[in-house]
Amino acid sequence: MLDSIDRALLRELENNARQTNRELAGALGVAPSTSLMRVRGLQQRGVIVSYRAEVSLHAVGRPVQALISVRVRPPSRRIISEFREWAAHLPETIGLFVIAGAWDFLIHVAVPDTDGLYTFVVDRLTQRAEVADVRTNVVYEHVRSAHIDPAGQDPAGAG
Repeated sequence: MLDSIDRALLRELENNARQTNRELAGALGVAPSTSLMRVRGLQQRGVIVSYRAEVSLHAVGRPVQALISVRVRPPSRRIISEFREWAAHLPETIGLFVIAGAWDFLIHVAVPDTDGLYTFVVDRLTQRAEVADVRTNVVYEHVRSAHIDPAGQDPAGAG
């Protein structure tokens, strides 16, 4: 269970993971030793799993995003596992979900332009023997939540 200090630490780190421990402690009004101990505890418990830089897709020449639904046949564990590994390591792939329902995968890609998207779908995905069907949705805007509050706890700190 995360208490109000843990939740505040997470929120501060989500805002700026590069701040020093002293800055983090100051923002929360706790001693630096408390901040350091709490952050280490969150890491050891697997609550904080990594720190990373967020890259601008536009700045790196990949401004066109799409969500591509893929159905594979036959839907065996081996086929799903092999396709997942292949698709996850493509340079265009920035996210991959193995899903239930009418589709087996949802692949989030970022490419330079619509020609690049067409090439990815037609020349890469549909050339795979196990790919039975593909549906492409172009992303106009990708809005991500800046914060993830723990489940079952009041984000304001009441419980």
